[in-house]
Amino acid sequence: MKMAHAVLALQAVTAREVAKFVRQGGRLASALVRPLLWLVVFAAGFQNVFGVAIIPPYETYIPYQVYIVPGLLGMVLLFNGMQSSLAMVYDREMGMMRLLLTAPLPRWYLLFAKLLAGTLLSILQAYVFLAVAVLFGIELPWIGWLQALPFLVLSGMMLGALGLLLSVRVRQLENFAGTMNFVIFPMFFLSPALYPLWKLEESGARVIHFLASWNPFTHAVESVRHALYGQVAVQSTAIVAGCLVVFFVLAAWGYDPQRGLMRRSGGPPGGN
Repeated sequence: MKMAHAVLALQAVTAREVAKFVRQGGRLASALVRPLLWLVVFAAGFQNVFGVAIIPPYETYIPYQVYIVPGLLGMVLLFNGMQSSLAMVYDREMGMMRLLLTAPLPRWYLLFAKLLAGTLLSILQAYVFLAVAVLFGIELPWIGWLQALPFLVLSGMMLGALGLLLSVRVRQLENFAGTMNFVIFPMFFLSPALYPLWKLEESGARVIHFLASWNPFTHAVESVRHALYGQVAVQSTAIVAGCLVVFFVLAAWGYDPQRGLMRRSGGPPGGN
């Protein structure tokens, strides 16, 4: 694989994803409505209940609305990662995946290009959400926007790779919604997106705390939350990176018609 061919393929895949995003005018609005509703309605309703939230170091107090911003950024990344996998299922039904994956480039690289393109859109939407949150009076350190970027990219790629992996098994668009309900909501609610993990343990919900601790989305949120305040959650970052590698390798293996899950599920990707 020559570098020039690799760059050209990445540009082509990215340009296609961006063009699709621009044509779908309501996609950005729908991506922002969910986290903004949580930020404005949910946080306002529970501000007096929870008072203030705490992040490490535990003597640091921040308003509840500020606390949930990293979790809502994770929500943007999570939903866009699942949206990208939905697009993969659609492209496979329409035959576009067959054209893409028969290009004279390694299959894993083509999937990686799709992953990078989807992550780019996720990051753009995440920063638009941050900008809108500022208009609602959410105060975050400006330097944190830059410090969080590498961790947003890593988390976005991990969640996008999970979406790729799911798209291997989802054969029809009609089955996708049900699959997502068993992925998105458990991942989001079994995480510190809305409440600190130590509160779960303190309240005696040990099973939920255990499940949340093993949730990859938990560590994505924690890595971003720490980065916004100039900290590095080493363990969470390592877990996110490890999950990214595992999810992507399994997805690339699954999209291999000779060895992966595609062979067992009835034909090559792109088939109708």
